[in-house]
Amino acid sequence: MSDSNIGGEASILEERRRKLEELREQNIAFVNNFTPANKAQELHDSYGHLNKEELEDKKITNLSVAGRIVLKRVMGNASFVTIRDGSGDIQAYISKNNIDPDLYKNFKSWDLGDIIGIDGNLFKTKTEELTVEANSIVLITKSLRPMPEKHKGLADIEIKYRQRYLDLMSSPDSKEIFVKRSQIVSSIRASMIEDGFLEVETPMMHSIPGGAVAKPFITQHNALDRELFLRIAPELHLKRLLVGGFEKVFEINRSFRNEGLSTRHNPEFTMLEFYAAFATFDGTIDFTKNIIQSASAAIGNNDEIQWDDDKIDLSNFSIKTLNNLVLEHNPELSIDDLTNLEMLTSYLKSLKVPFKESWGPGKILLEIFEKTVENKLIQPTFVTEYPVEVSPLSRRNNENPAIADRFELFIGGKEIANGFCELNDPDDQAERFKDQAKAKADGDDEAMGFDEDYIIALEHGMPPAVGVGIGIDRLVMMLTNQSSIRDVILFPQLKS
Repeated sequence: MSDSNIGGEASILEERRRKLEELREQNIAFVNNFTPANKAQELHDSYGHLNKEELEDKKITNLSVAGRIVLKRVMGNASFVTIRDGSGDIQAYISKNNIDPDLYKNFKSWDLGDIIGIDGNLFKTKTEELTVEANSIVLITKSLRPMPEKHKGLADIEIKYRQRYLDLMSSPDSKEIFVKRSQIVSSIRASMIEDGFLEVETPMMHSIPGGAVAKPFITQHNALDRELFLRIAPELHLKRLLVGGFEKVFEINRSFRNEGLSTRHNPEFTMLEFYAAFATFDGTIDFTKNIIQSASAAIGNNDEIQWDDDKIDLSNFSIKTLNNLVLEHNPELSIDDLTNLEMLTSYLKSLKVPFKESWGPGKILLEIFEKTVENKLIQPTFVTEYPVEVSPLSRRNNENPAIADRFELFIGGKEIANGFCELNDPDDQAERFKDQAKAKADGDDEAMGFDEDYIIALEHGMPPAVGVGIGIDRLVMMLTNQSSIRDVILFPQLKS
């Protein structure tokens, strides 16, 4: 911000504080006894279709609205203002002939950003704009700081994210994104409950990091004098509930991963995780697809949506194996190469991807997939047959124990969901935990710990089940056509 802008804002602040002090002296600052009976959008929906004469015949009187002044035109003895409430904008006509002249004189000094209340009647202007004709007005909240300029908006993207209230105040489009986010989450919740799932809550502080391969945030519990970890994923607690006898559970949860910031990553994010005992792999793929299609329809989308430069057809989901996709996009490789550690290592080096000597063929194959295939999966694609090596909580496939009964859903080149048949063999799970613990001891910050209590739970017997995690933030990005995760999180993490 330039020095002139700083000086200008300081002058505005000083002037508005003077006005506030006058209100304080009259004991009318920060009024708290005005309750509007009507919303702007409700009035538009109910009466916007009527013409001027039809509305006059209706005689819509005794309305009350409240909102922030976003536009003001003072014209001598009469003025127009546009106020914005939680639903939208409505114009008001304020005349010296209809309200107390002294009040009208005071009104002329009210500022953009002030929150006011209006009682009056409804009419349409000569230009057919729906308008409230005021017979009473009140200044409810004095705004001390100026709103962002109407036509420039928030040019500074940093301010947009750091002071989200200014973004929401000045940009109906931004506000609409978060309204749609709420509708998407409501649709997801409705889909789960309709299918018989029970919504539950699990801890956000864990004694052992687990449920996903990611670096955790670490905190300290002073009273217990022990280290705790912010939840990476709720998976292991949700599966304990399957052991306990719940057969269908879900949680719309906040999870935390100590990773970098990007247009696709925020260290605090929202996920849907659900687990269904006795469910089938193919049936869960269909259910996941239906959740996404229903959420899209809930915000008024058609089957074909736009996400950045891509047109995506949400009526058509394909299923492809990881091996076949790697071969399709890397013609230099053969099917035999995909299990050859030496060949895979050499090929990964040629792609200039950093790697660790401790990685096995499954991990290297996944790195090749992420480097050469993932961003090309534009249309909805369920990728199946992941290596067990990179699926520490997934059940092995009966026919091929080297792969897991697992899928990931990619749309627009981004991972949207991850699901698999759950590993319920306690001995197999214990061995995989040991592998994770070894990787952690060897310096892998993202490896899981050994959760002995979870092994004990599995030893009591967990029914066969399928579990899925869906990234809500990325799903909202896709369904509302946003390029950055910061545009769908109200208060994203930012660099200092």
